[in-house]
Amino acid sequence: MRRGKQLKNRLPFIGLFACLLMIVGCEEEKPELPYFGINQAVDGEKHKVPKFAFLNQDSTETSHKDFENHIFVTDFFFTTCPSICPVMTSQMSRLQDMLKQEELWGEVKILSHTVNPEGDRPHVLKAYAEDIGADLTNWHFVTGEQEDLYRQAEMGYYMTALESDTAAGGFFHSDNFVLIDRDMHIRGYYDGTSTKSVNQLLEDIKTLHKHSQND
Repeated sequence: MRRGKQLKNRLPFIGLFACLLMIVGCEEEKPELPYFGINQAVDGEKHKVPKFAFLNQDSTETSHKDFENHIFVTDFFFTTCPSICPVMTSQMSRLQDMLKQEELWGEVKILSHTVNPEGDRPHVLKAYAEDIGADLTNWHFVTGEQEDLYRQAEMGYYMTALESDTAAGGFFHSDNFVLIDRDMHIRGYYDGTSTKSVNQLLEDIKTLHKHSQND
């Protein structure tokens, strides 16, 4: 009887220990990130960012080839933006620093597109990048034909970029950061003005990197 009573008394602790093991296991095995977009031309196939080629801050071509087999984060902005862009740029700079701390810089790249190619020529982008302390080894600022940039926003990343008489600075663009995996699939959207959302972006990058290493 005493032995049975001792076992009965231990059961709550055994149950608690089992729950803790389950929680730890769940934390270690984070779920795979979702995919966004379906290729309409091939029913059911995951959307892939289309091929692209733009001019970067050094007046040299930056294309999809520079991002092959890399995770990257992309956004749209313009250097004279008086509203959300300064906050977005600050958050992207913070992401750059966090990626370096996590030793992921280089494994992960950043691609920022201007929505004002007439004003944001390469030398303007270069000055802007230097002013904010961007590490241009893996952070590319690109410009090009307006039509091509806007098409890439809409068809490539499902984002908005357009001229607007009512928007501050004359241009309207999405405030999201977009996470792209090594196979050019969209894996997440994050509020580029939110510290909490950008922190989640870092965690998702780490998850994506871990899963890609195991593939």
